Amino acid sequence: MPNFYRKRIFRYPIYTLVGVTAFLIGIIGYFQWIFGVIGFVILGVILYFLLRAEMLMRHELEQYVATLSHRVKKVGEEALMEMPIGIILYNEEFQVEWANPYMTAFFKEETVIGHSLQDFAESFIPIIKQEIEADTVTIHSRKLKILNKREERLIYLTDITEQSEIEKKYEDERTVLGVIFLDNYDEVTQGMDDQVKSNINSQVTSILNKWATDNGVYLKRTSSERLLAVFNEQILHQLEKNKFDILDQVRESTSKQSIPLTLSIGIGIGSSLLPELGSLAQSGLDLALGRGGDQVAIKQQNGKVKFFGGKTNPMEKRTRVRARVISHALRELVIESDKVIIMGHKYPDMDAIGASIGILKVAQANQREGFIVIDKDELDTGVQRLIHEIKQYPELWSRFITPEQALEIASDDTLLVVVDTHKPSLVIEERLLSRLERVVVIDHHRRGEEFIYNPLLVYMEPYASSTAELVTELLEYQPKRSKLDMLESTALLAGIIVDTKSFTLRTGSRTFDAASYLRAHGADTILVQKFLKEDIDVYVKRSKIVESTYLYKNGIAIAKGEETERYEQILIAQSADALLSMSGVTASFAIAHRQDGIIGISARSLGEFNVQVIMEALGGGGHLTNAATQITEATIEEAEEMLKGAIDEYFEGRNES
Repeated sequence: MPNFYRKRIFRYPIYTLVGVTAFLIGIIGYFQWIFGVIGFVILGVILYFLLRAEMLMRHELEQYVATLSHRVKKVGEEALMEMPIGIILYNEEFQVEWANPYMTAFFKEETVIGHSLQDFAESFIPIIKQEIEADTVTIHSRKLKILNKREERLIYLTDITEQSEIEKKYEDERTVLGVIFLDNYDEVTQGMDDQVKSNINSQVTSILNKWATDNGVYLKRTSSERLLAVFNEQILHQLEKNKFDILDQVRESTSKQSIPLTLSIGIGIGSSLLPELGSLAQSGLDLALGRGGDQVAIKQQNGKVKFFGGKTNPMEKRTRVRARVISHALRELVIESDKVIIMGHKYPDMDAIGASIGILKVAQANQREGFIVIDKDELDTGVQRLIHEIKQYPELWSRFITPEQALEIASDDTLLVVVDTHKPSLVIEERLLSRLERVVVIDHHRRGEEFIYNPLLVYMEPYASSTAELVTELLEYQPKRSKLDMLESTALLAGIIVDTKSFTLRTGSRTFDAASYLRAHGADTILVQKFLKEDIDVYVKRSKIVESTYLYKNGIAIAKGEETERYEQILIAQSADALLSMSGVTASFAIAHRQDGIIGISARSLGEFNVQVIMEALGGGGHLTNAATQITEATIEEAEEMLKGAIDEYFEGRNES
């Protein structure tokens, strides 16, 4: 660069000018030699000074470059040795070949050169072996950011402890909004005199105020049954650690007075915008109420939800007002549609088919065409018997279509009604959900994180025994243009009987009301028993699953099928039911491969254990006493270990709370 610079500035422009000048002087000297001599003398003097100036400049430039190189080298050495960044060079055996003084001082050693990384920084080894470029580790209570240069066998370390503490402080102080709702307050206080109602309010308010004061929560009552809570994420972590014991305090305090009052709490976190936090909190509360109440739903900005509580069975509502309102809203949606398509979950059971037939009757009562989507290759034995009976009625059988046919006849004005599930991944044909915008969800399961996007109408009642019970109540408020015939009533009754285990589980007064209504419309209990009969080979298969049963802990029975065998989903569920009837068993789990190769786990309990929480930990869901999940890409033994881990975690949570 300097040589180029000198040539560019001096030699080309100036020396060219000198040459031109000499040429001109030569011409003048040709005619006037005296002037020529004088001109050449002057030009020589100028040329001398030019050469001298160039030499001086070259010397200064070389001296400057030498000085600059020395300074750069010196600064580099000082930076390498003095800057607060650790540097380690290591060999293939992870022996330290060189380290700067900062690194040596950080590890409080006289020298780390010659030592193995395993001696003082074992956590570095996995990062190097896995060729992770950047990671964070904690050493001597300090948080370090590692930059790994694997090819050069070089590690840079930066102390980010203070930065991490600032970030943690920021996260801990982020605002959290909560909405607290007194479940079934109106039902409990209905008919009470003002003094008793005031005493209940004072008791609950006192408990909540003490809880808020002890935990640093700002609490403001906005109505008789709703309160607003404001706190931060650090307080939230403490509440999570205590498993939101306020739920237990309110439940136990009110139950002593025979008042079944519980709390539901929706919490919004993860956003700096208060309106968005409020929306998340309300959404969380809706989710908690949709799962039966007596629990906390913490909803994050990314859509993830954490649940706490849910230890009690949801209370049955005392009025039919909601059923009547939903029935009328459904009727309006049906009338506004050109046709109605009804769809249940994959491998539908009696409840899904019975509820589908009930919704088909709702469409017909409002003079609209209805169609039920089924996959004929995904039917268990009991449902196959029901379908065989339906085929004897051509008018009804013509309403059953395949998923492909449903996609062909669907239009923008078609109403899709999903029954007995609310999870998109479980419906028979998920493409219908994206094809149709007008969707209704009717389900009796507790609401999970996964939910059908933006439905027009949602009727979810976890207290109900079955979806067939809910649909039967909706039918009572529909126009009486056409009555339920014997087979339709029988299908609905079969759904109720299967889900209640012949009226022994999750059975309320409304369940018997629905069964009475169906019986009055010709439901045949003998035909139901015919549907529910099982083959001998199915009985033997179930017996082999039951034969493998062992007690894990606290009366929990676990049974599993053979690794090479395939079982119908209903058979796995029946195995769990059979275990629950055994003496000393308070909860049961059956694990086996389904016919599609996926591992199914069915869970049952008598109410003391919340099997829904255990199944949700494995990606499933259901009810407190009846739940299930599916596990892909795993063996029976692996699924068994995952189940045990979820059970252990459940008991640890109960012990902590």
